[in-house]
This record gives sequence, structure tokens and C-alpha cells, in this order.
Amino acid sequence: MNSPAEQAKFIRDQIPEGGLFAGLEWKTSPAPFPLGENLAMEIESLGRVLLQFYRAVNLLYRKSVEGKQPEWVARWLDLGKPPELIELQRSAAFKNEIPRVIRPDILLTEYGMSITELDSVPGGIGLTAWLNKTYCGLPIAECGLAGADNPSSILRPPSSSQILGGADGMVRGFESIFGDAKQVHIVISDEAKTYRPEMEWIANAVGNSKFKIQNSTFEGFAEGDAVYRFFELFDLPNVANAKRIFELAAEKKIRLTPPPKPMFEEKMLFALLWNRNLQNFWRQELGEGFLARLKKVIPYTWLVDPIPLPPHAAIPELNLTDWQQLKAMSQKERDLILKVSGFSENAWGARGVFLGSDLSQADWSAAVDAALKNFETSPTVLQRFQKPSLVEASWFDIVKHEVVPMKGRARLCPYYFVSGEGDAVRPTLGGVLATIVPADKKIVHGMSDAILAPCSI
Repeated sequence: MNSPAEQAKFIRDQIPEGGLFAGLEWKTSPAPFPLGENLAMEIESLGRVLLQFYRAVNLLYRKSVEGKQPEWVARWLDLGKPPELIELQRSAAFKNEIPRVIRPDILLTEYGMSITELDSVPGGIGLTAWLNKTYCGLPIAECGLAGADNPSSILRPPSSSQILGGADGMVRGFESIFGDAKQVHIVISDEAKTYRPEMEWIANAVGNSKFKIQNSTFEGFAEGDAVYRFFELFDLPNVANAKRIFELAAEKKIRLTPPPKPMFEEKMLFALLWNRNLQNFWRQELGEGFLARLKKVIPYTWLVDPIPLPPHAAIPELNLTDWQQLKAMSQKERDLILKVSGFSENAWGARGVFLGSDLSQADWSAAVDAALKNFETSPTVLQRFQKPSLVEASWFDIVKHEVVPMKGRARLCPYYFVSGEGDAVRPTLGGVLATIVPADKKIVHGMSDAILAPCSI
């Protein structure tokens, strides 16, 4: 029977020679991060809800453009976008296209799950695939990585069926989104080169030479091929082959995902979900059940629009009559996060994120001023912040060759792969990545002192 330290060493020994993230490390857990059965079931079923939300967002934008929903919806979503990208987003060729990979960022709080944003061009696909496969291969042994629902539990490493997605759920899920394409080209920009090793790993894991990694100068696409766009739309000037890719996709000569529709890279989608003027639309398109479920797990979100309000009006929930008043709130009142909505080099990772309760009055005021000043070119959203709960975890210290316990805060990233066409479209959960940071960190994101592990039941 192997010890937790031996299990952690086994996992580290499986890391590919070139790593999975270019130059980046993480702390290795001796076991998967276990979730209670109820939480696991909730995450498993969430894919259908998020898929329907994306479909509804797509319809809302179209109807706004057509004048059948408020015009400010499309106007907000088009802020800062170049005309050629707006034209692609509105084109008939991509009318019904939505991202084929859906990844929410979920914080575990004392109130339950909190989905802080959705990512339609997510990193971590290859990493999570590798983690699932590697942890499914762990020798049977007792070990003690505590979970989200039972922090004092001592668990055996789960079998393939207990790790969410199983050993190859990520690989087969990713493969499924391209249908019967002859060749799949994963086009990775220079900006996303950190993720190239993990995408090389999953391309090789598919196992039939169908998947190829390409850079931003490759143009050897053939009719019937598919392209996975591993670059953000704000970065198009630095992606030489983007224009050719979009032309071929518009002509239906190749299959492209995610589509060139920047609305799906906007965090303001959550502000639209909460906007009272759109509640009838959401009820009709989501149904009461799905809408209630989303509003239970998505924190209240506002778009910071500097347009003046009438004297008798106030911003809902905040009871402010002007965004300038946001700056005067006390630090205790500022359990709020300002973050760049999208279409910006500051809109991913922990960039462009400002936690009000963690900033001085001067720094918070500067963040508010920047949000108001940049609205027309790079809008900002404001979101209620719920502090993640403490969880018990452990990691392997390679220098001391021992397992070190750690109190931390966890973010879960499920990966849903959308396959099929028309009414046959279905989301499948491929796996769930847990990122656990030390307890003193206010914002949970991937960092060198974070534990990364797959999730199990």
C-alpha cells in the first residue's frame, strides 16, 4: 500500500518531459479533490443550463439587432469591437453558432456555488485531461485530501468511475466537438503559447494523428477540416491566419469553434441576466427552473455605464444614484469586484480585477474612474463578491519529500463539451479541475503556490 508521499511522487513522475504549461509549475496533491455526491450531481447537470443560457444570449443579441429586443443589448455587446468583427458576429453564416466548450469558474462559498464568469476559450483542457488520466492510474492506497463537502474525510483514491469524467472523458469530449472533420487544426496564438504544451498533449492523446497543433501563420486548411480557435478575439491583429480561418468558416468549407462572436467572451452576460428589463425574455427562453437556478449561483452583476440617471432613479441593489458614489463606500461595504468585461488583454486571468474590500480608498477610486472613462472602448462590470470557504487540502513538498497539509480556498472549473447538431446538441461533462490557493489569497486563480487536482465523487 503506497503512502500519500509515494502517490504524489508517482503523479509528478508522469508529467511529460516538456511540462504541460510553458515554464509554469503547480503544487501536486496526493489524491483527487473529492466532492460530495450532491455537489457532483449539481455540477454534472449544470451543462444543460449553461448551454441553454448561451443559446438564449445568442438569440437575445440577434433580436436586439433586429429591433425586437432593447437596442442597448447589442450596443453594449458591440462596445469597443472593430466593425469587421461585428459584421462576422451578425452574419448569417454564424447565426446559430455557439462555443463548443463551456467552462464556468465556480467558487465554493458558505452559501454554495458561485459562478463568477464563463470562459468560451479556456485554458486547462489538456491539463485536466492529463490529471484525470494520471489520477485514475494511482495505486490503491489510503490518503487524506479533504473535500468540499467533508473537510475531515479520509478517502481512498477513486476509481475511474469516481473521478468526474473518468480517465478519458476530457479527451473524448474534446474530440467529439468536431464531428466528422477529416483533420482538426488547433491554432494557438503567441499570446496563448503558455498553453501550447497541454494542447500538444491532448492532441497526441486522441491517438489517431487527426489533431495537429498550428501557429498563427499556418494556412494549409483543406475543405472538410475543423479549426479550434485557441486565441482571443481581441488579439486578432497578432493572428495572421485569423482572417483566412473566418473566411473559410463563413463559406462552410471548414468547421470552426469557438465562432468569431465576441459576445461569448464578455463578462457582461451576467449583467444582462440580472437586468430587470430582460426578465420576461429570460423566463421565456430559459424557463422558470433554469432561470431560478442561474440566479441562485450567479452573483448580482452590473455593467458600469456612466450614462446619467434621472434624479429620482437609483442603481438596483446598490441604491446609488451615480457611479461616482461607488467611490465613497466604506471598505466594509465594498465586497464588490470590478473587472474588465472582455475584448481586452486585461480581461483574462487575474488581470483587470479589483476587489473593493482589499483596496485602499484611493486605489478603489482610481479603479472606478478607469471603469467610467473606458466604458466606450473597454466596458467594466461590477459583481458581488462572495469569499470562498476554507477547505482542507495537502500537497507534496519535493524538497522535504513529505506531504504538507494546507488550508485553502477552492475554485472548480468543469469542462462541458457540446457535440451534435440542431435538436441533437448535447453537453457532456469531461472533467472538473480544482484550483486550491492558500487561505490568505483573496482571488482564486492558477499560480505557482496553488494546488491543481482533478475532482472526484
